[in-house]
Amino acid sequence: MMSKRKGRAYRRRRRKGSVSLGTHAVESGANISHEPDFVQLRKWLKKKGFNGFYLVPANFPDIGRGLMTRKALEPGDLVIALPEKCLLTTNTILRSYMGEYIKRWKPCLSPLQALCTFLIAERHFGSRSPWKPYIDVLPKTYTCPVYLPEEVIELFPSPLVKRIHEQKRMVQQLYLASKCFFGSLQPLFSELVENVFTYDAFRWAWCSINTRTIYMEHKQSEFLTQEPNVYALAPYLDLLNHSPSAQVTAAFNQKSKHYEIRTVTKCRRYEQVFICYGPHDNQRLLLEYGFLTNSNPHNVVYVNKELLCNHVSEKDKLVNRKMLFLQGEGLLENLTFGFDGPSWRLLTVLKVFCLRAEEYLQMKKVLLGLSITAENELGSLELAEKICFHLINENQKAMQNISRLLNEIVEVSDHLELVANVRREELQMLQASAEVLKNESFCSQMIIGNTPCCLTVNSDQT
Repeated sequence: MMSKRKGRAYRRRRRKGSVSLGTHAVESGANISHEPDFVQLRKWLKKKGFNGFYLVPANFPDIGRGLMTRKALEPGDLVIALPEKCLLTTNTILRSYMGEYIKRWKPCLSPLQALCTFLIAERHFGSRSPWKPYIDVLPKTYTCPVYLPEEVIELFPSPLVKRIHEQKRMVQQLYLASKCFFGSLQPLFSELVENVFTYDAFRWAWCSINTRTIYMEHKQSEFLTQEPNVYALAPYLDLLNHSPSAQVTAAFNQKSKHYEIRTVTKCRRYEQVFICYGPHDNQRLLLEYGFLTNSNPHNVVYVNKELLCNHVSEKDKLVNRKMLFLQGEGLLENLTFGFDGPSWRLLTVLKVFCLRAEEYLQMKKVLLGLSITAENELGSLELAEKICFHLINENQKAMQNISRLLNEIVEVSDHLELVANVRREELQMLQASAEVLKNESFCSQMIIGNTPCCLTVNSDQT
């Protein structure tokens, strides 16, 4: 048996700047295709028509499992082509022994519920399951936030804590909504379904689907809800890891009936092959896939509405009207700091809050990017600095708590390291933002004092 696998977060993903399908340094791995589970998986896939075994499973330093190419790849080359019969979709399930139960169940299950139920059942059947070779290589547990204990969750930045709690509630509600259907499956099992379809089993299935499925559109079925049916579990292909700089094309080829991935850039022999899951920052990657990636160009620090309200002057009698105006314009979401300072959205919102009573009617001009007064510019920068330093202090205190807990609670040390990495990255971005704001504030003060400013102001994020 292989050792217990903990999924993509446990691999830590500290890439040190090495990325396949690009121009970075080669990152070699140790071939693990000889391991019993992978031997069985490859035999099983070959029977289903897959023969692209120049990609081999390997262990990579500081990352863990991934796929390594045994031949050089040129732009336009096929990375992998997985036959449709290898894919696990809702069509697979509706054609299976479970199909008759799903077809007569009212109200209809969602595509996600059907996939979760099938995956739990197949894992339970063990050697009797035709999907056993695939299920055996799936992680046994995950470090997605739904697996994290509450004392660890509370150490994350507050905007992320809110999203984690929302995700946990969604998974719990989906499980509760599925329990009656689980009961209808009792004829398929010799033991009580309550012991098969536990919350732990459902959480594992949900994470397996959420972290590993590829996007593939299917025709809507009359036997399922009309929610988007875009899931497909793709054995072997799902061993491809994420890099924000990977450049590939991916789609289901209707002519060949294969799901195909092609590289846009070169990839050298014995290098790890990556794909890109999307332009996601590390908070999104952690929430959806359970891992972080180093040097992620999409990383930002979020400022929530509550923090904003705490730093706005209570003496401003127009603060509620300004808040309603900004909310109506959809500007109170995605307010961020990055390595190049506060985003345009955040600075625009702060400029509105810094408008004096006699300037209130000029809010629309602020949204157009027009400067109202030099004093307004300086006020918004100073307010941004206050918020930035508040977040710096918050991250420093969180790091101190994490250090203390690492010494006290050994059993969650992996989870705490995950939080520490998030906090460390936020701290670096905020310190860089503080330096940018310091320079911009100095320039604004010089302008107000009619003194030429020779500093170059960094351009904002959009």
